[in-house]
Amino acid sequence: MDLGTERADIEPATERERALVEENARLRRICGALIERVESAGMADGAPYGAFEHAVLLAEQVRERTDSLHRTLEALEEARAEAEAANRSKTRFLAAVSHDLLQPLNAARLFASALEDQALPEAAARQVGHIGRSLKDVEALLGTLVDISRLDAGVLTPDIATFPVAELLDVIAEEFRQLAGARGLDFRYVPSEAVVSSDLALLARVVRNFLTNAVRYTEHGRLLLGCRRRRDGLEILVGDTGPGIDEAQQQAIFLEFRRAVSEPAEGDRGLGLGLAIVDRIAAMLDHPLHLASRPGRGALFSIRVPYGRREEAPTAEVPPGMHDLSGARIWVLDDDPAILEGMAALLEGWGCRVRCAATPAALEAAGRRERADLLLVDYQLAPGDPDGLSVADRLRRRHPGLGVVVISAHQDGELTQRARDRGYDCLLKPVKPLRLRLLIAHRLEAGGA
Repeated sequence: MDLGTERADIEPATERERALVEENARLRRICGALIERVESAGMADGAPYGAFEHAVLLAEQVRERTDSLHRTLEALEEARAEAEAANRSKTRFLAAVSHDLLQPLNAARLFASALEDQALPEAAARQVGHIGRSLKDVEALLGTLVDISRLDAGVLTPDIATFPVAELLDVIAEEFRQLAGARGLDFRYVPSEAVVSSDLALLARVVRNFLTNAVRYTEHGRLLLGCRRRRDGLEILVGDTGPGIDEAQQQAIFLEFRRAVSEPAEGDRGLGLGLAIVDRIAAMLDHPLHLASRPGRGALFSIRVPYGRREEAPTAEVPPGMHDLSGARIWVLDDDPAILEGMAALLEGWGCRVRCAATPAALEAAGRRERADLLLVDYQLAPGDPDGLSVADRLRRRHPGLGVVVISAHQDGELTQRARDRGYDCLLKPVKPLRLRLLIAHRLEAGGA
């Protein structure tokens, strides 16, 4: 290669280097401009990478705090789930043991009622009256706790049926007429011939709670129980001339442990749960509640119940007053000896002829030799024995005209429906003597017809 050719090869290489140097300088100018732009838009100290590091640090802190928050929320959720499980366990326990809780109370009420029907010396009669009132207080308190537990546990199922409202209100009116009279209050009851569709036992609980509050808080004046026909249902009303309720408190009194008055009367053992139970039952039945009240002018509580078809209502009427039960032959089946003894004392005091049995086998053996008009049977018998419905079915096959009343401590819509499908009646424990007497009279009159 000659010298001219070598010089020709070097000159293009030098030009490429020069172009690269110029390109590098141009890129440096661009980079400097970008850095200047970042510094002018960055932090006050003009450190662009400091701003970047600060942003990274903030992001890390946010992530750490988010993780900590998630862990806290998970712990809270776990604690909430444990608390709800404990609450459900408590409510299920109270709902399950209600039979055992109410059994001795039922026996005591029967004995006290049987004594009240006896001709006793004045002092003894007064003591028996005190016992009866104390037992009613215990029944109200225990029944309230059991009811609220059943509602919380979701074990109450409505048993919707069609019935004349008088079948419900006549009995309640007689019961509270006596309570109001004992407190010196006038009691007015306006009966109705309307037919409604509801759960009779749950609706009775609502009306009784209304009247219990009316009696409790009315010191003088009068009480009212009646009905008003509305286009979309029958409005059952309970009014009083008590102290009234301020408008600001009218929603709060339907909450747990709230009372209509801040200072209850001496001897008032209520828990402030009655209206909370009313509110939950009304919501379960989809029956609207209403309260109208002004301080010093009394209160008017009401519940609106849908109408039922009249042709579906029972044709037999509830017999008025205290029907004569003399000579009625009644079988009683219960695995609790105290219940049997108390029921026998009560029924025999009404003139009935009573056969008591603690086991189905004993009652079936007696049934081969004699007949009865009515069977009172506890649904939950001793372990190993069939339930009360099964025993009643067997006895009805042998004695087709036998009336049946199933007694249970559980407000169970399915049980009530099964009993109704067989033509049986149901009563809840503790058995109310007045309700039992009217039901027996109704059954005997229906059977005679």
